[in-house]
Amino acid sequence: MDIAEAKKRICDEVDRLAPELLDVSHRIHAHPELAFEEHHAHDLLTGVLADHGLAVQRQAYGVDTAFEARAGTGDGPLVAVVCEYDALPGIGHACGHNIIAASGLGAGLALASMAGEANARVAVVGTPAEEGGGGKELMMRQGAFSDTDAAMMVHPANHELSVFHAVAVHRVHARYTGAAAHAAAAPEKGRNALDAAVLGYNAVAALRQHIRDDERIHGVFRDGGAKPNIVPVTAATEWYVRSTNLVSLEPLKQRVVACLRAGAAAAGCEIELEWEDPAYADMNDNPTLLDRYLANLDTLGRTLAEDPGSRVVGSTDMGNVSYAVPSIHPMIKVAPDDVPIHTPAFAEYARGPAGDAAVIDGAKALAMTALDCWLDDAVLPAMQAEFAAA
Repeated sequence: MDIAEAKKRICDEVDRLAPELLDVSHRIHAHPELAFEEHHAHDLLTGVLADHGLAVQRQAYGVDTAFEARAGTGDGPLVAVVCEYDALPGIGHACGHNIIAASGLGAGLALASMAGEANARVAVVGTPAEEGGGGKELMMRQGAFSDTDAAMMVHPANHELSVFHAVAVHRVHARYTGAAAHAAAAPEKGRNALDAAVLGYNAVAALRQHIRDDERIHGVFRDGGAKPNIVPVTAATEWYVRSTNLVSLEPLKQRVVACLRAGAAAAGCEIELEWEDPAYADMNDNPTLLDRYLANLDTLGRTLAEDPGSRVVGSTDMGNVSYAVPSIHPMIKVAPDDVPIHTPAFAEYARGPAGDAAVIDGAKALAMTALDCWLDDAVLPAMQAEFAAA
């Protein structure tokens, strides 16, 4: 099969599917669902995949809102196109996961139409709880991606970017317990859990002056007491601790723990720390796979941002996948430069004309990159060699 002709055909197929893909994007955007609650998106996406003849596994890998749909036969390369579809509390699809879901769906359906002819295979993998919960890692523990040759997705942003600068992250909940008392009548009998939490917070704030430029620590208060005239008997904070990779993350976590425990000790309170499972790894983008994606993106008229300040830093459980199989996680522009992700304004663009264009172009770029894996005999060996050496 001629690769250039195959790419033209697959782009034409995405264009044919465009009305259905945009309808899916808009419907997911209109029904934002939090981590592990994405039943509407799960049912919508699996229904469309089944209607197009793909073999669909619902509630896949032990996760109620995960799925996997496959097409193709034989022992040819298996490329996984990853969909995300969870939203953020209060601001809905301000990370544009409706675009990720619809572009992954479009790439998967287009590839399914050619898989038999190419003697290759495609899997559309629905992964819940990226915004917290680590759906991909939980699925991998049950066998997801175990037979996959390459995994890819595209994430919306306010710039056209080759990579998402994803660092490792681990979330921790700190729960403080003191002793209640009347704050006016008998304050000496109390032990103020809120004071313990505030002291812990301030200790972390001091620590932040003395960490590396590529490390981040941020937290919020979850509980601060009931009434001012009752010495707070409980308080709670939640923290994200980020570093370059899982190895460098460990010593930073211990420094944060020391700060939080110091607050409890100073206020005479007890502290319980709970680290959420799983941690997120950094993103290990495969160079060969990424080069093919960028070349395909260029044919669609999209130009990468050149300003170093345009990079997006965060964390994703796609990083965990990238340490199990050659993977990429580029970012596609859907909003003006001054409208960052995780804002209400970005959520509006995720459903607007620029978001719709990203669905179609993202699906085409992913599908063409998968064709490179299927049809160019040089791609898979190069990817595998890079992955083994990483």
